[in-house]
Amino acid sequence: QVQLVESGGGLVQAGASLRLSCAPSGRSFSDYAMGWFRQGPGKEREFVAAINWSGRNTYYADSVKGRFTVSRDNAKNTVYLQMNSLKPEDTAVYYCAAPGVGNNWQEYNYWGQGTQVTVSS
Repeated sequence: QVQLVESGGGLVQAGASLRLSCAPSGRSFSDYAMGWFRQGPGKEREFVAAINWSGRNTYYADSVKGRFTVSRDNAKNTVYLQMNSLKPEDTAVYYCAAPGVGNNWQEYNYWGQGTQVTVSS
């Protein structure tokens, strides 16, 4: 059974940084494009970032461009989301998903359980 497991969330102050990790289990995802999404309180699930299988191509939502960086280490079968200069509006549950690089969450077949990120002002 394929599972995606996120980690690295927490409670931080505005301006701080966090790094989220997504480690699939059950199979290797090194040949899959991977995406990150988030869902804030009372909000729709929204696209955050994505990365193709090699890591050469990355994609970002305008709201996080310049602050967040998506990367991957295929040898470790892990995808990362480095989040810098966090803002209170970044507060959400963050999910990794596969496969894909699109911004439509319905295109993705596999999802993690999510990790909570809370940014205080």
